[in-house]
Amino acid sequence: MPPATASATVAAPVPQIHLYETWLKTTHGRDFASYEELRRWSVEDLDGFWRSIWDYDDIQSPTPFAAVLGDETMPGARWFDGAQVSYARHVFRHAAAADSAGQPAIVALDERGGEQTLSWGELQRQTAALALALRDRGIEPGDRVAAYLPNISAAVIGLLACASLGAIWTLCSPDMGTNAVLDRWRQTGPKALIAVDGVFYAGKTMDRRAAVAALRRELPCIENLFLVASGCGAGDLSATELPDAIDFAATIARDDATVAQFEPAWLPFDHPLWILYSSGTTGLPKAIVHGHGGVILATAAGRLHFDLGPSYAANTLGERFHWYSASGWVMWNIQVGGLLSGTTICLFDGAPSGTRTAPDWTRLWNFAARAGVTWFGAGAAFFASCRKAGVEIGTLAGIDRIRALGSTGSPLPPDVQRWGSAQFATRGRPDIWWCNVSGGTEIAAAFMAGNPELPDTPGRLQCRHLGAAIEAWDDHGKPVVDAVGELVCTRPFPSMPLYFWNDADGSRYRDSYFGEWPGVWRHGDWVTIGTDGSCTISGRSDATINRHGVRMGTAEIYAAIERLPQIADTMIIDVESDGGDSQLILFVVPAAGAVVDAALEAAIALAIRTSLSPRFVPDRLLAAPAIPRTLSGKKQELPIKRLFAGWDVAKVVSADATATPDVLPWYIDQAERWQRAAAAGSARRVGEAS
Repeated sequence: MPPATASATVAAPVPQIHLYETWLKTTHGRDFASYEELRRWSVEDLDGFWRSIWDYDDIQSPTPFAAVLGDETMPGARWFDGAQVSYARHVFRHAAAADSAGQPAIVALDERGGEQTLSWGELQRQTAALALALRDRGIEPGDRVAAYLPNISAAVIGLLACASLGAIWTLCSPDMGTNAVLDRWRQTGPKALIAVDGVFYAGKTMDRRAAVAALRRELPCIENLFLVASGCGAGDLSATELPDAIDFAATIARDDATVAQFEPAWLPFDHPLWILYSSGTTGLPKAIVHGHGGVILATAAGRLHFDLGPSYAANTLGERFHWYSASGWVMWNIQVGGLLSGTTICLFDGAPSGTRTAPDWTRLWNFAARAGVTWFGAGAAFFASCRKAGVEIGTLAGIDRIRALGSTGSPLPPDVQRWGSAQFATRGRPDIWWCNVSGGTEIAAAFMAGNPELPDTPGRLQCRHLGAAIEAWDDHGKPVVDAVGELVCTRPFPSMPLYFWNDADGSRYRDSYFGEWPGVWRHGDWVTIGTDGSCTISGRSDATINRHGVRMGTAEIYAAIERLPQIADTMIIDVESDGGDSQLILFVVPAAGAVVDAALEAAIALAIRTSLSPRFVPDRLLAAPAIPRTLSGKKQELPIKRLFAGWDVAKVVSADATATPDVLPWYIDQAERWQRAAAAGSARRVGEAS
């Protein structure tokens, strides 16, 4: 339940990064004149910095470690060799103090109005009950446990139970098609499955029993199924499709001496914690394995950038952290990671925008007010959609507790950030802080993030992350400043993948991130690092527009044109021809009541010429029914680009790996028209090609 003071404005606490710097000075005599000095030390002295994070966050190990970083080789760096840690133990160290202060672990709400509040002690008891049930059914350290769950408390309990045993957690959102899930779990071979029988999203009930039955049928490795009753009218546990399912609610209701005495296992620092998956746009998704220690350590450093502390501490009393995310996106893991800091996390299960027939972009803000959220994060597209929909955040009741806003998933346009700041300024909050972050599934953390002590940087990321040796490199592998370059990490970061599942010789891992420059992590983004230390992501480096040697990230083009009121959404691709030239194709989803006509083409051309350069005015403009996006909301520029370049459809994009499968046939048809027109040497528009 929300706190009694939910409507009261929350003052910004003393920043966590300031507390850390004070501790460094007091404990180690290290004093830094600026954040940049601190950052440089953190990447030049990896041993000193990461040992300080270990100590500052009070990470426990019953055994000593030989060295902080015994081997710096990438991939394969060895961190804290000899140490034993536990993700679950690190979470539950906060239980007694938080419960004593009356601060819950989880506040969960859904779009139907249902709500649940879990104390830390209750979360710990339910986690122990599930862990014992899994262990009783043969789950051992290293076994994979799969989950087919939305953003609900059962998923958090499942992760913590697996972490307690040393089992490996692997989660897919139930809005994913069965083929996409099978592409992931066939690689990893789960021994048990925790699944929901139905979901309620955007005003609709979706029975998922048939999908769960299909997963079991196609994955004979699954020996036990724990079924979560959704309350969506999907039926009871006696349903013929799932006759031997184990009642999840009854399982976690167990409360006896064995449950009370259960303690999570100590595990080697690099013991696998979970398996995350890449988007799967080109072949099978990469099954990315992260370890307990690396995630704990990276999250400990990350909370300084997120400015998150224990909800029960005097400095942060009542802190409540929310990041809107589907359960299959890495931001779900980041949100759950708030528990490592002792922070109350707020989960929302449902659509952030109402229904198709009754869109409502205030829904998530109203959830935040009801849950007493103080730290509100979402994808950049959410904030842009709120602005486009004319949401007046400043008029909404109960948002005064929000002190920080987070954005990721794609670059946040500067005018959208300024709009959001102005909205909160009308409520007497001109100091609202934006924490724009960029990292990824690959590291389950951020490479660039925020710092509440630095100046506001609309549309940019305030700084490079502590401990992350991030640089922008040109084509010759030389660092550049104030110029677009390839985002690289030149030294190890603790939450880099341990390995890919089913990649015995490590070749797929090396090819994915170290193929361009051996021993240097290539992230796959274009970045500009300014002289002030702020950073701008310009889009994926493999989807970047290169016009006669001048490079431009797609995000910069979107920022220039998507502010036009006639536009609801866009996507641009640069399709090379055999002659060495290329064609810029812009797909435009017109706003309600607007059309893609000569006037809009002229407005787009003017916006790009004015904001960027005439080089980047598109050669072709197509009215599109929608923009294809991944399950985490990113525009699928590269798959569509490859379609237009003539790649085989089956190797480029899967309907089950996209959030908008219904629009793919239109793009496939347009790509085929493009290929025919190119073969005929036609100069006609794609839409007119026969």
